[in-house]
Amino acid sequence: MEKGGDMADTLHKNYIGGAWRAGVDTTDNRNPSDLGDSLGAFAQADAAQTREAIDAARHAQPAWAQAGLEARYTALLAIGTELMARAEALGRELSREEGKPLAEGKGEVYRAGQFFHYYAAEVHRQIGDVADSVRPGIEVLAQREPVGVVGVISPWNFPIATAAWKIAPALAFGNAVVWKPANLVPASAWYFAEIVSRQNLPAGVFNLVMGRGSEVGDTLVSAPDIDAITFTGSVETGRRVGLRAMQNLTRVQMEMGSKNPLVVLDDADLDTAVQCAFVGGYSGSGQKCTASSRLIVADGIHDRFVEALSERLAAARVGHALDPSTAIGPVVDAGQLQSDLDWIETARREGAEIAVGGSVASADTEGYFLQPTLFTGTRNDMRINQEEMFGPMASVIRVSDAHEALQVANDTRFGLTAGIVTESLSAANHFRRQARFGCTMVNLPTAGTDYHVPFGGRGESSYGPREQGQYAREFYTQVKTSYVRIGEP
Repeated sequence: MEKGGDMADTLHKNYIGGAWRAGVDTTDNRNPSDLGDSLGAFAQADAAQTREAIDAARHAQPAWAQAGLEARYTALLAIGTELMARAEALGRELSREEGKPLAEGKGEVYRAGQFFHYYAAEVHRQIGDVADSVRPGIEVLAQREPVGVVGVISPWNFPIATAAWKIAPALAFGNAVVWKPANLVPASAWYFAEIVSRQNLPAGVFNLVMGRGSEVGDTLVSAPDIDAITFTGSVETGRRVGLRAMQNLTRVQMEMGSKNPLVVLDDADLDTAVQCAFVGGYSGSGQKCTASSRLIVADGIHDRFVEALSERLAAARVGHALDPSTAIGPVVDAGQLQSDLDWIETARREGAEIAVGGSVASADTEGYFLQPTLFTGTRNDMRINQEEMFGPMASVIRVSDAHEALQVANDTRFGLTAGIVTESLSAANHFRRQARFGCTMVNLPTAGTDYHVPFGGRGESSYGPREQGQYAREFYTQVKTSYVRIGEP
């Protein structure tokens, strides 16, 4: 597989106040498919530089809010157009850095461009409401205004797409942004920021601050002059983010973990069920908050489903993310690989059987490769079915019927996505209505959502307003109500 060229020898800087800035330190970014491949050195900011970015955003935001709709529309449209035009090249770099197969990397970059195009159009749909007052001679106007300066903390598993669905609406509604990407994926963030930096934005409206969570992240969420924090990551980190932000009564939106069920009923089409389980549970090496890691399967189809899915997993090629024949790439780093291996040992101790996988996978390059793993004979009260594992692993839970399947599906403290595979319209509709999850899928994988509709969950999966679509305005704007005495003509 190819390695990086000249960019591997370049220092990739932070973008603060409209200028590229070196940090106080650097980090070396390694390809999880090939540890001998470096994507380059990336600047690491400290608390002081993060403060500079916040100050720059605070100073620049009013000018951006007053720049007019066409300025915002033009900038967002240009960003989206370039992301889509460069999806192949940037998708390659994303896959090199994060480890998802090349087709998924390209698709993620293209989807990020679609987010910007969508919110470019939303710029022109910022229409308020007018009402008559209960008092004569007075009119009432309700209008949305920017919330101010938004701190964006994005995860490593979707380094461009998740950032895009946060940054695009923030800019569309007239806010300034200070963005802290996950430190595992600085290259994707840098390429994204380079595109944004070439737009006609007031200096400081958009800032990229790469660095450790203990420095950059803590400063960002604790700052009294940050008006809103949007975060995607683990539940544990989310709790800390929320507690710190609430000290300043900062508006918070958080998307966190989940333990998503895919229900397979007796009447399900077997091929559809296997496809949904494979794509939902194992694409992206299972490193998705929407991954279906609990496969709740009815008695009548259980054995056939386990056999067919096991064959599909055993045949799936594990390898370098840039190899077109790869179905499952590496996990993101050594820590994630060890965590996944620990979960496999936990499954064994809890009495689960391993139908396929269960160990490190061999490959042509040195990387963090794990065999796709399927646990059978599991109960819903096992840790492997109650806690997020975040790897190419899923558990089969055997149930008697649709009623028990729904009970098991809802028996979780999370609530992001849930799916059902069935030919029964009534069973599907009952599940869709009764499943306590933010997103439900019928005869589709649990992973995979559209950019123009709301996304979010319940329980410990989400906190605050929904992301994406028109619902995003609830977080990125605040409502002002104005009363006007119009007088007599």
